[in-house]
Amino acid sequence: MNAPHDPQPATTAFAALLTDEGTALLDAVRDVEPAEELAVATRLRRDHPAELVSAALAQARLRQRAVAKFGAADAARMFFTPNGVEQSTRTSVATYRAERFKELGVRRVADLCGGIGGDALAFARAGIEVLAVDRDPLTCAVARANAIALGLEDLIEVREADVTEVDTAGYDAVFVDPARRGGRGRIFDPEAYSPPLSWAVAAAREAPRAALKIAPGIPHEAVPEEAEAEWISDGGDVKEAVLWFGTDAPGSHRATLLPGRATLCAGRATMLPDPAVRPVGRYLYEPDGAVIRAHLVAEVAARVEGGLVDETIAYVTSDVARTTPYASAYEITDRLPFNVKKLKALLREREVGVLTVKKRGSAVEPEELRRKVKPRGPHSATVFLTRVAGAPTMLVGHPVH
Repeated sequence: MNAPHDPQPATTAFAALLTDEGTALLDAVRDVEPAEELAVATRLRRDHPAELVSAALAQARLRQRAVAKFGAADAARMFFTPNGVEQSTRTSVATYRAERFKELGVRRVADLCGGIGGDALAFARAGIEVLAVDRDPLTCAVARANAIALGLEDLIEVREADVTEVDTAGYDAVFVDPARRGGRGRIFDPEAYSPPLSWAVAAAREAPRAALKIAPGIPHEAVPEEAEAEWISDGGDVKEAVLWFGTDAPGSHRATLLPGRATLCAGRATMLPDPAVRPVGRYLYEPDGAVIRAHLVAEVAARVEGGLVDETIAYVTSDVARTTPYASAYEITDRLPFNVKKLKALLREREVGVLTVKKRGSAVEPEELRRKVKPRGPHSATVFLTRVAGAPTMLVGHPVH
């Protein structure tokens, strides 16, 4: 993230958190609940500057939010900004990327738009030397503090600079994470990134190897021909896309699923055509979001000997059960035209009290349907709201374990 310039007072306030007094305050407010903040702040301000108490409480809140991305142990020691928590790479994804760089033989990487250091920390833990660049003084101060907090300062150099002016010659690789949020929220036009995607691609082409972090929804036509495009999911949620340069699979699409690191790859010239539409079989396969984004649903369909339920829907159906990391499998027990009353009667008959609602190609909201059918009973089921050969349909079943 090449974050916008931050006013000097914010950097000064952050520096106070790194003093002995600031460290003691951070320890004192570590486990403060939101409802307790006012009382705790009032008490602490009797002996400490009000600005420092406020900064410590704000940092404690950020650390609590960061646990989901960085884990409890690291989040408790690291420092954050609001944008840093929101936009930084989660540790599982950053670790995977760092390991892939290491497998490519990278020993020194220029991390452009380095933010608070999430990726730099992962690179350093993989034994890679890092130059982390950001133009924002506060962000750079936080990144330096994080390198020290995790004992990685010998491998991480943080430099305050405009990334477009940094000489990356002498580095084995370049990693660019452009800012994709502006004053009005998420930015969808790659040329509106900061820096623009075209600049990042040019920088990547000049380096021996490179990786550019981009939004998962990037149009496929915007992917350079020589780049390997990778979509990464973690725990079933698509987190990001990456354009790789200098790998052994240029011009390919890859879907990588964490934490297991299963990866499905096909070259643009060898990708299978869209699967045929076929009648709903005994099993329904729900491809991982990374597989869908990478346009590799056909490869999954071939693995399970299946076809599509509808030409516009990424649900695969088959008569055979196949274990694959790239899709969740369900056994289908019932197929109904979309009709809430019929579904309610079926669920009542089956004594279904725990209902999972999934949808693709339906305007009905899962919570709305759940309220209408009022599931009750000891059993569970999954209902898919979708289209089958163009017709609104409900498929009822359960996961295959």
